[in-house]
Amino acid sequence: MATRPYRSAGRTTRSEETRQRIRSAVHELLAEGAFHTSTVEEVAERAGISRATLYQHFRSRPELVDAVCETFDENPALVRLRETVRLEDAAAGLDETLAESIRFWSSEDPILRQLYGVAAVDPAADALVTRQRADRRRELEQLVRNLQRARMLRTGLGRDRALSLLLVLTSYDTFRELREAGLTDRQVTALLQESARELLLIVKAP
Repeated sequence: MATRPYRSAGRTTRSEETRQRIRSAVHELLAEGAFHTSTVEEVAERAGISRATLYQHFRSRPELVDAVCETFDENPALVRLRETVRLEDAAAGLDETLAESIRFWSSEDPILRQLYGVAAVDPAADALVTRQRADRRRELEQLVRNLQRARMLRTGLGRDRALSLLLVLTSYDTFRELREAGLTDRQVTALLQESARELLLIVKAP
């Protein structure tokens, strides 16, 4: 019978603590707008570890950016969004998806502003943005299927067009445009929910 290699619980805990310190360091540098120009040594110094220790956990800058994705996956707004797109009440799912999208963008805005800003010149940031867009597309495809199954989509509005509209309404770029126009998170959410209902849903007679 094969035996599993022994791993010290203390060692595992220390390893996770080190990963968390590295993730925190990357978060701080991104929020300061300094990650794009920082070296691996500077990330290690910010985390309070050696370069060799950092490389034991993350072997490249893209992997360091991927570490930020790990923290995104734990964001409560993103966790809830992945549930709302599957709600049996598709109309409620639409409203809640818009609301959770804005909560997520707002809570991660200092980090995302840096990543989206340098995506064109930083392959690591571009990979994260591309991955995030693909993840969002998959979640919204589920929402559109639910709306179509419930026969709630406007007459003549196909699944592809409905998805395209949702991608625009829930994008980070849309969020930033409206915030820079002076709208609060609550106002952005209300505007996008109203727009989504008007663009996507069948108008019921009063």
